[in-house]
Amino acid sequence: MDDEAVVVSAPGKVLITGAYLILEQPNAGLVLSTSARFYAVVKPIHVDLAPDSWSWAWTDVKVISPQLGKETEYKLSHRDLSLRRVSSDGGSAFVEQAVQLAVAAVKAGLVDASSDARDLYQQQLIRGLEITILGSNDFYSFRKQLEARGMTVTPSSLASLPSFSPISSNIQPGEHEIALPEVAKTGLGSSAAMTTAVVAGLLQYLGSVDLPLHGAEKEDVDSDMELIHCVAQAAHCAAQGKIGSGFDVSCAVFGSQRYVRFSPSVLSSAQASGKLVSPLEVMKQVVAESWDGERLAYALPPGLVLVVGEPGFGGSHTPSMVGAVQAWRKQDPEKAKPVWDALAEANYGVEKGLLHLKEAALARDAYDSVLQACSTCSFDKWKGLSHDNAEKLEVVKALLETREAFVQVRSLLRHVGEAARVPIEPPTQTALLDATMNMDGVLLAGVPGAGGFDAVFAIVMGATVREIVELEWTRRGVLSLSVQEDPHGVSLEKVDPRAL
Repeated sequence: MDDEAVVVSAPGKVLITGAYLILEQPNAGLVLSTSARFYAVVKPIHVDLAPDSWSWAWTDVKVISPQLGKETEYKLSHRDLSLRRVSSDGGSAFVEQAVQLAVAAVKAGLVDASSDARDLYQQQLIRGLEITILGSNDFYSFRKQLEARGMTVTPSSLASLPSFSPISSNIQPGEHEIALPEVAKTGLGSSAAMTTAVVAGLLQYLGSVDLPLHGAEKEDVDSDMELIHCVAQAAHCAAQGKIGSGFDVSCAVFGSQRYVRFSPSVLSSAQASGKLVSPLEVMKQVVAESWDGERLAYALPPGLVLVVGEPGFGGSHTPSMVGAVQAWRKQDPEKAKPVWDALAEANYGVEKGLLHLKEAALARDAYDSVLQACSTCSFDKWKGLSHDNAEKLEVVKALLETREAFVQVRSLLRHVGEAARVPIEPPTQTALLDATMNMDGVLLAGVPGAGGFDAVFAIVMGATVREIVELEWTRRGVLSLSVQEDPHGVSLEKVDPRAL
């Protein structure tokens, strides 16, 4: 790897509770970060430039996306930090906002810095910024590519593809009411992970933050991570043209967590980005805001394993689904409110059950024994496994408590989908999820986030159960992804992932 290159990665997400409700405070959601990550490799374009060069006014920026076969060139104005595309290759609004606002955040932070720090920033800009973006294969559907190669649509076939494989167009005409995305994705939060990786890569390269290496534990969330979070949320908001819940960006920055959203007003200036508000002014305002969201670090209880599958029905357009649900709530508030309140209570029930399970895991021998026993039988037999031991009974109670609450979550989400006329858990998914939840050793199975046709997930007891679930999903036409839970958020990497 180039000695001057900086490599940063940010994870994708799976929202297991909090769908739709997470848009409003004080509703919480549990979101797991995954082993699927986006990488940003940042390095200078030029070895050096003469002092009289035009680059004292403009910075060359090159964004390389090997998986899309694209190289996009820009000029970044030193005066107002606006980014202007100079090549014919189409750019990405998420990357463009990430570049502008990350550089703006660095400049805003140099107001009281030493002259040496300001000179270093200027020298780095003079040499240009080359940003290479790479996303794990699990962010995208490769079903069509496997079929085109005459390969079976199985996890082993997917694993045989080269890392960071090219993404072909996946326009899939269908009969679903919700518009399908141009590139079929698996719902792991690619735009949030990509935006976060680019923001963090630039802040690290320009010396504004000092990220931990991937896998290193940080006792406290420091100001560096908070800065990355502010900038990434602002960039993602500006690119989307709206202020979402922000859980996907928060997960990409901080990893697995219990999340309560911030007040949308903290990003009002970012939403106005491009409307006579410069990137520098946006960042000054956003960083100065009081971010009132809540985060609590989280990870699955010991021995539980996340499984994610791509059902092959095509993608779903989350904003359309959210809009339809919100419209239903406004049109029929008397009927919607009790459903909404019951869904919030059921979500909290899942959260309480998992917390109970973590507490029960403190008696580790009893806990491991129960999980091993439950992994070999269906849920209706779990209760009869542990009457002779109080510690084991607590584990079983926690398992059943979590499962029962999640069954209620699924039922209520189906009700919301039917009322709003959107496929939150369409019948094809319901049949698959019911069959999965009836398998030995499966705690729960559902559609993550807003639901629809993107993906399904399950939480199961150990690697052996995972393999059995993957085999059953394959039999049903579902392609299991290689992702696992990885509770770490945005991180510094030692090497370019292409060298691994």
